[in-house]
Amino acid sequence: MATSGEAPESWYLALLGFAEHFRTSSPPKIRLCVHCLQAVFQFKPPQRVEARTHLQLGSVLYHHTKNTELARSHLEKAWFISQQIPQFEDVKFEAASLLSELYCQQNLVDSAKPLLRKAIQISQQTPYWHCRLLFQLAQLHTLEKDLVSACDLLGVGAEYARVVGSEYTRALFLLSKGMLLLMERKLGEVHPLLTLCGTIVENWQGNPIQKESLRVFFLVLQVTHYLDAGQVKSVKPCLKQLQQCIQTISTLHDDEILPSNPADLFHWLPKEHMCVLVYLVTVMHSMQAGYLEKAQKYTDKDLCVLDSSPILSTFQVILLEHIIMCRLVTGHKATALQEISQVCQLCAQSPRLFTNHASQLHTLLGLYCISVNCMDNAEAQFTAALRLTTHQELWAFIVTNLASVYIREGNRHQELYSLLERINPDHNFPVSSHCLRAAAFYIRGLLSFFQGRYNEAKRFLRETLKMSNAEDLNRLTACSLVLLGHIFYVLGNHRESNNMVVPAMQLASKIPDMSVQLWSSALLKDLNKACGNTIDAHEAAQMHQNFSQQLLQDHIAACSLPEHNLISWTDGPPPVGQFQAQNGPTTSLASLL
Repeated sequence: MATSGEAPESWYLALLGFAEHFRTSSPPKIRLCVHCLQAVFQFKPPQRVEARTHLQLGSVLYHHTKNTELARSHLEKAWFISQQIPQFEDVKFEAASLLSELYCQQNLVDSAKPLLRKAIQISQQTPYWHCRLLFQLAQLHTLEKDLVSACDLLGVGAEYARVVGSEYTRALFLLSKGMLLLMERKLGEVHPLLTLCGTIVENWQGNPIQKESLRVFFLVLQVTHYLDAGQVKSVKPCLKQLQQCIQTISTLHDDEILPSNPADLFHWLPKEHMCVLVYLVTVMHSMQAGYLEKAQKYTDKDLCVLDSSPILSTFQVILLEHIIMCRLVTGHKATALQEISQVCQLCAQSPRLFTNHASQLHTLLGLYCISVNCMDNAEAQFTAALRLTTHQELWAFIVTNLASVYIREGNRHQELYSLLERINPDHNFPVSSHCLRAAAFYIRGLLSFFQGRYNEAKRFLRETLKMSNAEDLNRLTACSLVLLGHIFYVLGNHRESNNMVVPAMQLASKIPDMSVQLWSSALLKDLNKACGNTIDAHEAAQMHQNFSQQLLQDHIAACSLPEHNLISWTDGPPPVGQFQAQNGPTTSLASLL
């Protein structure tokens, strides 16, 4: 206990020192830390000490314990008391920020919003906190899918940053707004905004890491915009710039020099997370372009998760979604199935992840079902996926694949025509994606082929070829060539058929696409037989036999896994326990550092 002669600061500093010692012990002694901080109130401290201690207690309890009610009580007191004290900004706004975070965790969003609005209103003389709170409220609106309010707040932030002379944070606000406008498909507003951002980023002279991180943010938006539009050839210069940019960042040292403008005290993402993100968009590009061997090589390194932050879990799920599609095409269905089970496990651990990726998960199961010829299950999975998505591109992708299921089943005419009306590539195609529109032409060509309308099929397939060649969409090119080759073979035009099937086979081997290789080798066998080329026919038959065996073995391996039962799951949260992976692969993230 303090004697009457001691200055009040000495007992306060002693208790604070003990609390910090216990907090930073290994392992942390949180109970003792909390006791020391609570002891401060025994001394009837002045208001400033009282408010700060409530904030410290709230923060320790929030971050290190499950006692959210007590944490909330302390943070509410810190926020209430600090508002009555002049020049006490750090405690006041940190309490508001942390308390609103806690409210959101407790699903009390309607308490968090007015709190943040009040804090934003009274923080205009404190640039760092004003910007940080604006970002926080914008993020809250984004999580609620209210992108209009989020964009408005980011616009307010950009203007405020300009007024307080922070071009760096202005660029962060504008790039964040650009990201949301891309999510909303407001392309008319995105283009001028990105042009402005490009100018600001290039003209800004400051910390090299901050400048390069702005460039990474800017280029990631451009690359994902191109990929969303299915333009895998047009994106290449941007992607190359992005890869060079991340190499530059990984050679720079983090300078501990703090910016002179407090409004500049922000980082978009840690350096390691940026590396993972660039790696991820590179895999997305390889998959879309049909460089599947390349995409798999990226992922099959000895990969490690950096930490358990929510953004990395999201990156990991997106990476898995792309690599699973690669595996299904390259004839590794069993591995794909185990990775689908891994996505289930990741989603089971996070309701937010599951909400955002449930539709993609059912879509992947639908694609797996097609690969193992379980068409009824494929239909059920795609139907479940359609029910769970509002994303237009994903919707069009699912509908295209569901149409292919109906075509194969051959007796679902009414449902098929209803779907095809909604993805008519010649008229009012629902999305701006070049790749999906090319795929819609292919689906039309496939249907016309099965109906024996060969001239019509050729018209659709030539459209697909024209579009896929323009953007280097290798898989669509290979599929269109082999189907055209099949049509010419049926029509008796063997020379023209050969001209299509040989490049289809070469391209399919390069991807590699096992189904197209199987199809091409069967056609080459029949073509050479018809033309009397016995040796070539025998060679093609041998190739066909090899592909058949590989696919059959993979098919049996996949169907005998316990995870195969996932194909019957179409509703509710992801089932984890009963379909546990049997020593399967665990594909995770690389730091690439």
